[in-house]
Amino acid sequence: MTAISFDSSVDIEINSGTTLIDLIDRRVALHGNDVVYRYADYSRHRDGEYHDLTWSAFDARVRAIAARIQQVSAPGERVAVLCPHGLDYVAAFFAAITAGTIAVPLFTPDEPGHTDRLHAVLGDCAPAVILTTTSAAAGVRAFFGHLPATRRPRMIAVDAVPDVLGARWRHPGTGADSIAYLQYTSGSTRIPAGVEITHRAVCTNLLQLCDALGLDEGSRGVTWLPLFHDMGLLCVILPMLGGRYLTMMSPSAFVRRPYRWIKELGATAEPGGVFSAAPNFAFDYAAARGRPAPGVELDLSQVIGLINGSEPVTVSALHKFTKAFAPYGLPDNAIKPCYGMAEATVFVSATRAREAAEILHVDRIQLGDGRLVRVPVESESTVALVSCGYVAREQWAAIVDSETGKERPDGTVGEIWLHGDNMGVGYWNRTEESAHTFGNTLSGKLSRGSHAGDVPADGMWLRTGDYGAYLGGRLYVTGRLKDLVIVGGRNHYPQDLEYSAQDATTALRPGFVAAFSVPANQLPRHAFPERNPTAYDPDDATSQLVIVAERGIGVGKLDADLVTSRVRAALSHRHGITVRDLLLVPAGSIPRTSSGKIARRACRAEYLDGTLSRTARHP
Repeated sequence: MTAISFDSSVDIEINSGTTLIDLIDRRVALHGNDVVYRYADYSRHRDGEYHDLTWSAFDARVRAIAARIQQVSAPGERVAVLCPHGLDYVAAFFAAITAGTIAVPLFTPDEPGHTDRLHAVLGDCAPAVILTTTSAAAGVRAFFGHLPATRRPRMIAVDAVPDVLGARWRHPGTGADSIAYLQYTSGSTRIPAGVEITHRAVCTNLLQLCDALGLDEGSRGVTWLPLFHDMGLLCVILPMLGGRYLTMMSPSAFVRRPYRWIKELGATAEPGGVFSAAPNFAFDYAAARGRPAPGVELDLSQVIGLINGSEPVTVSALHKFTKAFAPYGLPDNAIKPCYGMAEATVFVSATRAREAAEILHVDRIQLGDGRLVRVPVESESTVALVSCGYVAREQWAAIVDSETGKERPDGTVGEIWLHGDNMGVGYWNRTEESAHTFGNTLSGKLSRGSHAGDVPADGMWLRTGDYGAYLGGRLYVTGRLKDLVIVGGRNHYPQDLEYSAQDATTALRPGFVAAFSVPANQLPRHAFPERNPTAYDPDDATSQLVIVAERGIGVGKLDADLVTSRVRAALSHRHGITVRDLLLVPAGSIPRTSSGKIARRACRAEYLDGTLSRTARHP
């Protein structure tokens, strides 16, 4: 095992025999009696019940469950984790890997709004074994009730497996390049696909993240993220490398009382930095509803890194959160905007440990034309971009012309391509899509200032499907290629249009606005004026802008015409674009991915098939 440490002077190099199993063994030998996971359970008490798991107890649970898995499955078979959020989930996930099978982190069937996703993923990976708990077993059995008995996977309630069974565990003989788990994508632009994550990839990514955030042996983590989500999963895997314990709570515990997250960030005065990760909305939400009650003591001075990723980072969220918690000692550089994706295990780039987030103001029209041109903050055509920092050590990110495969110079927008040992090796059971996404080569590097480094000419690159650009050495992510709105020959980034729409009126729910384009001849009937039925032209395929927006929670009687006029005026003034149709829908109507991002393509599909129209207001 080489370079599995926090030493930034050592190259990241994973030996062929190194696996997550080895990392667990080392940590148990060094810290057997120390706590590794602390779970704050708010299901029964408002102030929570704390359950600690030491390294020795964790190791005993993992080996016992792994031994049981080995009794009913073969190496390389898929083992899906359908446990409730908590310590049993963590033990089940690592047990599937320790057994030599391929873990598939998922969720219980009662997860709201994700039943179709669960069916799709289970159908894709065809697990031989399902890991759950005694409390969730009935619901899981019912979920598979439609299948003939011979086709149902074997089910194991992990909390019913006795620790003594661990004596029967045998090392599966896996290596660094064996697949450890399948990380299914969030499905924001397509049906979820299972990224094949090897032991080498996840070990590399752990080291890259620790190096970028300045984590050390004394660092402590806090997370409420879903454990089936790539960012939440990496937080849970981080203790395998080093640092102190990780405090966990459920996503619902955070949503009900965001102060619970904030409280845990400042829970101890012990030395050592505190880190966490959350999507952008959480920072906005916590700033508004997560401050302590008057007179309650809170010290956030130990917070060294709050990863802000998974969705576009907004300037307002950064400012609101920092201002809200600065009186409690939160450093002004605590929030670290990052970029990542499941295909790269998760982590790609981050704001440096001692630096604050960098905000760049560029010309909106020039951005649409593919150039980053700085303009004054007060300029009418300005748009703010938050930097995702610097690309991780021993990872390469090139900005590429997606049609020619040639690298583009700094300051120009192109597709982000990635290379490094933290890349997944492909999508499960998707040969063609894997080749298209993971098997690319650059047709040309820049002669000066190349970000492709010493990657050989035949080195494989991952197409991310994201637009981005470099400026001043920092990476800026500008949007998804497939989400780009092209109207009248001009490019518009949907998140920019969505922000302008919600900024135009308080009647819209912030963060719950979707912008997309639709050919004129595919617009639904209500988009054409009743007094002019000839307005519809079957030959008119020009792109038209559609905005679907959820009505703000707590908003009283809504003047739909006034809302529409304000949104239309704002987008016409700021972007020079006409809103062809605006749909106002009830809260909860817009589809979102498993990680909480707006699923624009799914929203567009529901708009076209009339699903949204049945609950919408048509101004």
